Amino acid sequence: MSYPPNHAPFRLFFNHYSPQASAMKIKQRKTQQVPLLPFKKQRRMMNQPGKWVVLVAAIWIQAFAGTNFDFPSYSSDLKAALGMSQVELNYLAVASDLGKAFGWCSGVALLYFPLWVVMFMAASMGFLGYGFQWLLLQRIISLPYSMVYLLCLMAGCSICWFNTVCYVSCIQNFPANRALALSLIVSFNGVSAALYTLIANAIDPSDASLYLFLNALVPLIISVVALLPMLHKPPVQPSSDDAIRHDSLIFICLYMTAIITGLYLITFNSMPSNKYGSQILLAGAFALLIVPLCLPGVLSTHRWLVRIISTTLNCLIHSRFSLVDHELHQELITIESERNSMKGIVPFESKEKESISRKVMEKENLVVLEEEHSAKMLMRQLDFWLYYAAYFCGGTIGLVYSNSLGQIAQSLGYSSSTSSLVTLYSSCSFFGRLISAAPDFMRERGHFARTGWLAIALVPTPIAFILLAASGSKIALQVGTSLIGLSSGFIFSASVSITSELFGPNSSGVNHNILITNIPLGSFLYGVLAAMAYDSNAGSSHQTSALGDAVVCIGQNCYLMTFVWWACISIFGLACSFLLFRRTKSAYDRHYDSNPSNMQPF
Repeated sequence: MSYPPNHAPFRLFFNHYSPQASAMKIKQRKTQQVPLLPFKKQRRMMNQPGKWVVLVAAIWIQAFAGTNFDFPSYSSDLKAALGMSQVELNYLAVASDLGKAFGWCSGVALLYFPLWVVMFMAASMGFLGYGFQWLLLQRIISLPYSMVYLLCLMAGCSICWFNTVCYVSCIQNFPANRALALSLIVSFNGVSAALYTLIANAIDPSDASLYLFLNALVPLIISVVALLPMLHKPPVQPSSDDAIRHDSLIFICLYMTAIITGLYLITFNSMPSNKYGSQILLAGAFALLIVPLCLPGVLSTHRWLVRIISTTLNCLIHSRFSLVDHELHQELITIESERNSMKGIVPFESKEKESISRKVMEKENLVVLEEEHSAKMLMRQLDFWLYYAAYFCGGTIGLVYSNSLGQIAQSLGYSSSTSSLVTLYSSCSFFGRLISAAPDFMRERGHFARTGWLAIALVPTPIAFILLAASGSKIALQVGTSLIGLSSGFIFSASVSITSELFGPNSSGVNHNILITNIPLGSFLYGVLAAMAYDSNAGSSHQTSALGDAVVCIGQNCYLMTFVWWACISIFGLACSFLLFRRTKSAYDRHYDSNPSNMQPF
């Protein structure tokens, strides 16, 4: 087959092998140092484990920072110590959730202080907030109700500040795999109650006030352990495609380890065991938490050794001239591919005109993902309010359910199973948070809008409340708790990425804090609704001798109407999430069609 002289490959060949090009190549050949590239990569690989140590530190912090999840384990004792009504106890749970409304304070603190200082500020707030409550239950001090309310508020703030430290550290160190890193660390926040239950059972299973002591002390100890990784901030290396794929492989291994950890906690924690059995289970849980620290180093070392061996063999086999010829061949391919790709490039002006026309045609709909939204723009977006309602009627209602789990189990006659129910909710919330990373692992098979995953995640919540209203059996309570934990855990984790995608990554810190203002609001409204129904039913059947002045409601009717109302509210949240999915689906489709790199497999 013959080609004309102006054929593209011939033209590129003559351009590269002209006398001028040949002289330039010979000049470059004299100064070229072939072994330099592998050594640069070697240094980058030596610095690589630093960011993984920071990630593991964030995992440990999150694993022990979810101190609000074990509130049902000691809420009955706190209620008895202060002689409170159910409404007053609900106000304390609201105070803990109200700390999330002050999440912006941690972001402001990071503008003036390094991460490790903000981390210890969070640990100090938790130490004081939970420590004084423990002294109250131990009858060492006496505090008025208003002071206990402020202590709960301070403890809630510490959780939010810990979260901010972990989020910022992951975003800084994993810009390319931000969603995977955030989903991983947030998922470990769901096992906090299970871990604290193990520790409490290993020390003294009969002392409910021990949870407050552990909530005060353990996060402070973990902050001391995580101090060194936070102080040694690894340099952020430019992420190549090869590095991103390698990081994704490590994330897959870390997620598999997380799944094993969750199965371990949910399986062995549900089995009855004595004090010494709990100590053995606790040792196994700590061993599983140490595994993520070893995995990145092992995989990175293996990859580094393979690279060094292959590079050394290539240097021994190939001569210097063959390397240069190989480079010329690669440059021919690169230039040809660049010229071919230039044909498909659309001028920026035409893209801008098309975008403007779409915004005019679809004035109310979200057109482009990751477009920055200020707080004022956010308030005018219908999509935001649909998102707000879906979170308010889905994830928040699940959190309120977990806060009331102690009284729900007590009213149904399962007080002895409170700890196992809290562990069950915590473990299922953990798996729900892990499942929220499914969109990032399934990108090579086709994209599906993350808001669609949110709508699917809301389906189990109304089913669970209908089941709880229909039956007061222990099996129904366990199944309902599991479904609510899975649903709310997914929403808590996925919301961070959804906020970033819908309203801009740079504004996500402020916008996400605006979103989670629904948590204290929902905690107050849903909690008051449940507490009023509880106290109104306590008149027919109550016990005052066992818990002093505190009134206890016994029977399925104590929470029957509450479950019915919560089921109706969660169905409304499901409708809002489905409408949000329909409105944002085209924006997600357009985003993936215009960014094929987002569809690359791991």
